[in-house]
Amino acid sequence: MTSILTNSSAMAALSTLRSISSDLETTQGRISSGLRVESAADNSAYWSIATTMRSDNKALSTVQDALGLGAAKTDTAYTGLESAIDVVSEIKAKLVAAREPGVDKDKINKEITELKNQLVSTAQSASFSGENWLYNDTTNTVGTKEMVGSFTRDSSGNVSVGVLEFDASTSVLVDTNDAGLGLLTKDYDADAELATPTGTTQNFYLIDASSTTTASGSEITLDSTTADADIEAMIRVVDAILGDATDAAATLGATNTRISMQDEFMADLMDVIDKGVGRLVDADMNEESTRLKALQTQQQLGIQALSIANSDSQNILSLFR
Repeated sequence: MTSILTNSSAMAALSTLRSISSDLETTQGRISSGLRVESAADNSAYWSIATTMRSDNKALSTVQDALGLGAAKTDTAYTGLESAIDVVSEIKAKLVAAREPGVDKDKINKEITELKNQLVSTAQSASFSGENWLYNDTTNTVGTKEMVGSFTRDSSGNVSVGVLEFDASTSVLVDTNDAGLGLLTKDYDADAELATPTGTTQNFYLIDASSTTTASGSEITLDSTTADADIEAMIRVVDAILGDATDAAATLGATNTRISMQDEFMADLMDVIDKGVGRLVDADMNEESTRLKALQTQQQLGIQALSIANSDSQNILSLFR
């Protein structure tokens, strides 16, 4: 039946054209944004996963920044410790030289005094972002330092922040509150450093920092009357200080290496997450460009089909001529 009120052919052509235009709009949106899933309406599951992982990646980026700050702190402390170890080694050499009969011990003591001043200066200077793990001039003890090292999400979706720890109390060289907490200010028993201790305590400390709680032993100094036995005792104490400082530097170096490894892992992890999110939501530009060409062709054909369908009504006029 032919009707001038209802043009079924035009309605079908218009419906097809609307569908093609909708698909074309979707494809053009994917090409312009580069995303196959741009909003929750496109694919709610993939959009949710991608949004969560992008958020986690931002958190991981912040962890990287924190690791960089932690690395700077450990580098600063390690550099200070390494310099201090060199100076303590020099003091040890000066004491060994003082053991030689006939040397001017007063002059050697002047050199040792300057080396001590250098140790204090090194400890005070080893500060980064207001933190100093080698010099403590507060009433608070230097405890374990925490550095943000990771951000994790478990299978249940719960998140947590992991930390790397370093016991900075082992690296303190000078403590102006309690001399017993600083490697250079605390007492060392020279007798205990003998292969066979005699049981007679003989305490020495290297630096007098005028601490609130002072050391009970004698400061390592020389004068013309210093006995050879005392010099040998001082050498044993300085060697013990050197051993403790070396242990602290080794631990600090291991922590620094751990931070570097974690930083590299965070960078790799962020790249992997980016790739995973891309597989979920990124548009395949080769596929979309091919679809765009096809839809543009379909659109042109649909317009022509609608034009033909609309012309059918005009053909009815010929029946009344």
